[in-house]
Amino acid sequence: MKEIKTVKDMQNWSNNMRMAGHIIGFVPTMGFLHEGHLELIRMAKQHCDVLVVSIFVNPTQFGPGEDLETYPRDTEGDLEKLRTLHVDVVFMPQSKEMYPPGFQTEIQVKHLSQHLCGRSRPGHFTGVATVVTKLFNIVKPHVAVFGQKDYQQLQVIRRLVTDQNMDIEIIGAPIVREPDGLAMSSRNSYLSHEERRSALCLKESLDMAHKMCKDGIIDCEVIKARIKDLVLSYPFTQIDYIKFCNTNTLEEIETLEAETLLAMAVRVGKTRLIDNTVLRRKIAENA
Repeated sequence: MKEIKTVKDMQNWSNNMRMAGHIIGFVPTMGFLHEGHLELIRMAKQHCDVLVVSIFVNPTQFGPGEDLETYPRDTEGDLEKLRTLHVDVVFMPQSKEMYPPGFQTEIQVKHLSQHLCGRSRPGHFTGVATVVTKLFNIVKPHVAVFGQKDYQQLQVIRRLVTDQNMDIEIIGAPIVREPDGLAMSSRNSYLSHEERRSALCLKESLDMAHKMCKDGIIDCEVIKARIKDLVLSYPFTQIDYIKFCNTNTLEEIETLEAETLLAMAVRVGKTRLIDNTVLRRKIAENA
């Protein structure tokens, strides 16, 4: 596995691979890799000849008071995991490489960024869109894989690629969960033992919503009220949002559509966790 730390070296490597006719796959990460990341890598390997994984904790997607400085890191552990999966290149740039002195350009996906996490984390998706654009220009992949756990991020990136005419295939990978159902996240490491139990309220809420949908309940406010009661019945919990949205536009809806995104953000102690699912309502053909 090759370790590359500069933009120029990464671009040169990618140029050589493209000239040789190889299909480049890409999985961008912020490190502290868990099984969810590894599944993205395994999926990417099915669609490419050579695979690049980046490790970069992007400062521009963290807001004031967020956990940039304390974000979990384990570089040696990450590299060992990547070697085990036979990744071809790990790209590990420094902030000064990605944001050189005088940097002043931002990429904004306007409408999609205004919903869900965009409301409680202003500027977050501008930071995401900016760094992903830069990484795409550096790595020059043919295909890139992102997890569906951050559904909004996936939609923002798909819109970005479409709007900017980028010749990159974006693949969304299913959410990977712990055996008890908690969606895998690097931030799960922040949870105490007691908080970890309370964090299960997210998956329980999603499961309950599926059951209510199956039982014919289509009023989003009714389902939301039940979810709110469930979440707040656990200690250490504080709801950021519970939203029912159109799966493409992320605009909030009042009645379940044929497919509806249910997205949640809940603070458990000091840790902000997100999760989501797509509810599928059976609609009569003549309705």
